[in-house]
Amino acid sequence: MAPKSVAMPIVDSTAVFKNDLFNGKVLFCTGGGSGICKGMTEAVMRHGANAVIVGRNLERLTRSAEELSKLTGNVCMPAQADVRHPNQLKDAVAKAVEKFGRIDFVICGAAGNFLAPISELSENGFRTVIEIDTLGTFNTIKATLPYIRASKGSYIHVSATLHHRGTPYQVHVSAAKAAVDAISAALAVEEGPHGVRSNILAPGAIAGTEGMDRLSAKTEGGENLWRKVCPAGRTGDIKDIANATVFLLSDAASYISGQIIIVDGGMEHLRVPSLPYPESVLDPSSVKHLIKSRL
Repeated sequence: MAPKSVAMPIVDSTAVFKNDLFNGKVLFCTGGGSGICKGMTEAVMRHGANAVIVGRNLERLTRSAEELSKLTGNVCMPAQADVRHPNQLKDAVAKAVEKFGRIDFVICGAAGNFLAPISELSENGFRTVIEIDTLGTFNTIKATLPYIRASKGSYIHVSATLHHRGTPYQVHVSAAKAAVDAISAALAVEEGPHGVRSNILAPGAIAGTEGMDRLSAKTEGGENLWRKVCPAGRTGDIKDIANATVFLLSDAASYISGQIIIVDGGMEHLRVPSLPYPESVLDPSSVKHLIKSRL
């Protein structure tokens, strides 16, 4: 009988890091109302920080802020803003500073994505993803930088691994995230002498997220195609990204800046196609049953 693959454990950050690690600190997180960024926010709050979560849907933000406050015992404030509009972000930052007096950490996590081949992708669809991911990151940096300089704080930008290779149906987000990676590197170099760090977290496929549901191809039985071949022996979990977040924002990472930290269980090295190739590009209709797309 062939040996079974070993599954790496899923660990809660509180089992590793001190509970008071971020006491007195304040996190500003775009996209923090749901998914991976909400999990990142929760982890930072569990270690003592207060937080401001930013997004377009105030009702969802308010629900998430109440939930995060209850779960962690610290304060989470919702701030409605569209990252594509600098003045809205500046207002959100002003509210955060008025409430907490400072900002120590920023997570640039607002993002948009869908599956579409270049031949079917509209100019507006491409532009929208660039505006949310790339311009949204730049706008967030511009609005928060004076406060991060003052606190000698840190940025984390949520990117992806799609642009590390040619990924079908993902030209828009690949272009957007490649630019985010470049922005983070430039920020690290320019702002390092001011005491500011900037890093990229690049998640792989993370279970239980909207992105995973919409963007991951499925087998006929509904199972994710990549699950059986992941070197870590399991699906990705939001806690995996949350743990990396706590480490990167902590003083233990004080000499880490301008880096891209991939959290994908080793899948980057296998380069397994996310869709059947070349069938998916020769005949897009042949893979519609595998994905939720906007073709």
